[in-house]
Amino acid sequence: MAKDFTADVLVCGAGAAGLTLALDLARRGVSFRVINKSPEPFHGSRGKGIQPRTQEVFEDLGILDKVVAAGGLYPMMRVYGADGGFADKELGESTTPTAAEPYHIPLMIPQSKTEAIMRDRLAELGAEVQFGQELVGFKQDDEGVIAQISGPEGVETQRFRYLIGADGGRSFVRKVLGFDFPGKTLGVRAMVADVSLTGLSRERWHQFNDGDMQRMINICPLGGTELFQIQAPVAPEGPVDLSVEALQRMIADRTGREDIHLHEVHWASAYAMNARLAERYRDGRVFLIGDAAHIHPPTGGQGLNTSVQDAYNLGWKLAAVLNGASEDLLDSYEQERRPVAAEVLGLSTRLLDASQRGEVRRGREVSQLDIGYPGTTISLQSAARAEGLQVGDRAPDAPILGAAGQPTRLFQLLCGPHWTLLIHGDIPFAARKGLHIHRLGERGDIKDAGNHLHEAYGLAKGEYALIRPDGYIAAISLLDPQGAARLDGFLNFMGLAATAEGFR
Repeated sequence: MAKDFTADVLVCGAGAAGLTLALDLARRGVSFRVINKSPEPFHGSRGKGIQPRTQEVFEDLGILDKVVAAGGLYPMMRVYGADGGFADKELGESTTPTAAEPYHIPLMIPQSKTEAIMRDRLAELGAEVQFGQELVGFKQDDEGVIAQISGPEGVETQRFRYLIGADGGRSFVRKVLGFDFPGKTLGVRAMVADVSLTGLSRERWHQFNDGDMQRMINICPLGGTELFQIQAPVAPEGPVDLSVEALQRMIADRTGREDIHLHEVHWASAYAMNARLAERYRDGRVFLIGDAAHIHPPTGGQGLNTSVQDAYNLGWKLAAVLNGASEDLLDSYEQERRPVAAEVLGLSTRLLDASQRGEVRRGREVSQLDIGYPGTTISLQSAARAEGLQVGDRAPDAPILGAAGQPTRLFQLLCGPHWTLLIHGDIPFAARKGLHIHRLGERGDIKDAGNHLHEAYGLAKGEYALIRPDGYIAAISLLDPQGAARLDGFLNFMGLAATAEGFR
């Protein structure tokens, strides 16, 4: 790194998106600074749902077990009728994990706990968030970004190779870039509060006045805490009283019950629901991720998850370019992630419309397991396979055996910042830094357990699958001499230079 650069990357914002990016950069050895305008971490529960695809990301980042331990599962929903009777129902589809998809159940954990776990992991990797540091200006040239950062000791000017705006829906970075943020206000204003209360079972998510956008109220036990979260629509304009006394009156009025007693408000916020998508995600050396690029209604639990996966998509690409890959690789970030955000915005809005009709059931679409990048420009395209796994698909998991007979999972081989090459057969291919090669077959280092790997990947003898660092298929083809030459060229483009000899 040149001496006039403070670090390679400045991450502006330390929410879930900024922290995911910081974790990914830290484990790749990329120098960075992550700042946050607020003097202290966020303390609320906004963004409490962790979907199955994000659980896979968290496994790779080394935090999944701690997130599971700190949170809980979504309870069944208890919907109360006007007569005081109720019916219990599942909030989403009840599905069983499979070998290819080991996580099928969304987790519930307050956003503040998720981010605390991420900060602890960041500390393990030797980095930390600098709170009370605000980006107040920046400009860029062909080689980097000059940023003005205001802190307790005044304004400092520092130079970075890249700037990442992870600074939320009111993003300063987006506004300085002049990007439009088109979309719409959805006509719903709501409040959310984390509270201590008694009078309701913690075994259920309680919903009253289902579908009535004037009187609906949801009271949900927060996984991993002794608190409940209250969600309710409020008047479209004017101040919203979020005091203990006001919320107690709201509960009594909307539930018709006097046995529910509110004791303390730990955090509360009122907000207008919006669906907006930035016109662009990149200007030169400046990128937007998370809520700075897209904001969603909370229905379906998509916002935080989409933000995490933005960062997961961008992190390895930044590291690759800093290590010699073509700058063109960075163009793929917006190409891949903006269509995903547009689709997720549509899903969240449809789920909001359904909730206003009293329909709350969520299907597989909220899991984000089917998100992929078909037609991605950063792939080694070959003749499309008639069926099965395709380039751009999420890489499935599978139980496998090591050559010595020890059981493991394919995801365990994928964990880490590297690329993974699966080859069916004893076919030579040169080793290179950043690429892990595993061979399947009679003399391979991995064995198929229960035929699950074959079912998931369908690799015939002589074929290979190349898996990106973020767990998507970059290539799947025949590893003949022509195929090997094409694969060599693709890996060179990605900055994975071959060793002088390599293992063959």
